[in-house]
Amino acid sequence: MSAQPTAVRHWILTATTAAAFLMYLDRICMAAIMNSDSFKADIPLTPAMDGWIKGAFFAAYALGQLPAGYLAVRFGARGLMSLYILLWSAFTVMTGFAVGAVTLLLARIGCGLAEAGAYPISSGLLARWSEWKKRGFTSSVVSLGGRVGGAVAPALTVTVIASLGDWRWAGWLYGFAGILFAWFFWSVFRERPQDHPRVNEAERALLAADRPPESATAAGARYVFPWRLAFSHGSLWMNSAAQFFTNLGWAFVAVSMSKFLIEAKGIGKTEAETLNTVALSIGIAGLFAGGYVTDLCVKRLGVRRGRILPLAVSRFVAAGAFAASLWFDNPYLLTAAFGLAAFSTDFGLPALWAGLQEMCGKHTPPLFGWANMWGNLGAAIGIWVLPLLNQRLDTDGNWMEALIFCAVAFVLSGLFCLGFDAEKRLPQED
Repeated sequence: MSAQPTAVRHWILTATTAAAFLMYLDRICMAAIMNSDSFKADIPLTPAMDGWIKGAFFAAYALGQLPAGYLAVRFGARGLMSLYILLWSAFTVMTGFAVGAVTLLLARIGCGLAEAGAYPISSGLLARWSEWKKRGFTSSVVSLGGRVGGAVAPALTVTVIASLGDWRWAGWLYGFAGILFAWFFWSVFRERPQDHPRVNEAERALLAADRPPESATAAGARYVFPWRLAFSHGSLWMNSAAQFFTNLGWAFVAVSMSKFLIEAKGIGKTEAETLNTVALSIGIAGLFAGGYVTDLCVKRLGVRRGRILPLAVSRFVAAGAFAASLWFDNPYLLTAAFGLAAFSTDFGLPALWAGLQEMCGKHTPPLFGWANMWGNLGAAIGIWVLPLLNQRLDTDGNWMEALIFCAVAFVLSGLFCLGFDAEKRLPQED
C-alpha cells in the first residue's frame, strides 16, 4: 500500500495566508488611525496631506514590485519573504513613533516598499507548492488572508485605540506581532517540495502531477529580468491594465469608505469604521466563490474563457454596485452596495492570480510583480485623485463625483479583462 502524501503543502499555504493577513492589517489600519481623535490631536493634517500619506504607501508598494519579483527568482523566496515580513513590521512599529507628517510619511513609504515583496513571492510559491489543478483555489486562500486582515483592520484598530487610549498602540502591537511571525515563516518554509525534509515522495508526486515542464532558475543563479516579455506581451498588458483600473475603484472601499460615511452621511466614527469592516468582510466570500468558480470554468470552458469569465463579469458587477450607490442615502444600503463591490473585486482575484501563473511559468514572481505594480499605482492614484475630485467638483459634499469615478474605473477594468488570455504562455528560457 502506497504512503499517504504528507501535509507540508498545507503548512506552507497557512504561513503564506497568515503573512497576507498581517500585511493587510498593517496596510488598512492607517485609515482608522488617521480618523481617530487621538491622532488628529497629535498630528493634525490637511485633507491633501492625508491623501498623500495614504497614497504614498501604495506608490511605494507599486514601485517595489519589480525588484521584489526579480530578487525572488534570483535569490529564492525563503530568506527574502522572512526579511520582508520583518521589515514591514518594523516600519509599522516606527509608524507608532511618528512625531509629524514627515516621519509618518517615511514610515509608510518604508512599509510599502517592504510589503511589495509579499505577493510576487507568494505567486511563485503557490506555483510550486499547490496542486496544479487547484491553483485557483489556493490563490483564493492566500488572497483570503489579505482580505480578512483588511476587513478586520478598521473595527479592530478602533477597538485597540479606544481600549488603550492612544493611536500609537495600534502600530506597536501590529508591528511586534509581525516581527515574531517572521521567525515562524522562516522555520516552516522551504524553496521547493524537493528541499523540504518533511515532504515524502507521495506529496512530491502529488505536487508534480499535471504540471507543465519549465526550466528552473536555481536560487543564486544568474537571472535577468524579462523586460522584453514585460513590454511586448499583449495579454500581460491586458492583465496589468485590468489591475490598474480595478484598484483605482477598489481603493475607495479600502481607505475612503468610512470617511465618506462620516462626511457625506453624518455617521459616527465608530459606526462608520464598523460598516467599513462589514463591507470588506463581504468580499471574503467572493474569494472562496471565485476560486471554486474559476477552476470549474477552466474544467468546462478551457483556460482562456475559464479565467476571463469570472474576471470580466465581476468587474462589471462592481461597476453596477457603485452606480447603485449614487441613489442610496441609507448607510446600510450603501454598505451593501460597497460590500457587493468588494465581493466582486475579490471574486475575480483567484482567476487573475491563477491566470498569471499559467501564463508566466517560471517568470511568475517578476512578471506578477510587473502586473501588480500597475495595479497598486492605480490604488495610489485613486487615493490621491478622490480628495481632489471632492475639493474641485463636489460643491454639495455628497461625494457623487467620486462614486462615478469608481464606477467608470471598474467598467474599464472589465473591458481590459476581456483581452486577457492565460493560454498565451510566455517563453520559459532566460
